[in-house]
Amino acid sequence: MAAMNADRSAAWLARGGLRPTRQRVALAGLLVGDGENRHVTAESLYAASVGAGERVSLATVYNTLRAFCEAGLMQEVTVDGHRSYFDTRMDDHPHFYWEDRGELTDAPAEDLKIMGLPAAPGGTEISRVDVVIRLRRV
Repeated sequence: MAAMNADRSAAWLARGGLRPTRQRVALAGLLVGDGENRHVTAESLYAASVGAGERVSLATVYNTLRAFCEAGLMQEVTVDGHRSYFDTRMDDHPHFYWEDRGELTDAPAEDLKIMGLPAAPGGTEISRVDVVIRLRRV
């Protein structure tokens, strides 16, 4: 099982053209080692790495997540001005943000219909549309 996780992590890093440093391999294993998609914050990934016995700083986790995003392996989803989640699922899809739990989950994409977008200002193009549906318990 550990060998499959390591192989999956190494292949994921190679897809992004990233050198497999010890920290990157360890964090990639926590993110994609089991083949499941994840929504993590830097803090939650740091806590998972500590729990797994990895020696990595919070600053390294932040820097590594940014490198994964720049390499096209993850996307950053900002839910408010100071909270970002990092998503390993790279296709276009909406999210639910559970305000009471501070959790981001995938929302059913087949139920979302965007009928149109405003034209991008001159000299720009739309690179992505993020849909975050905020949920509150009643």
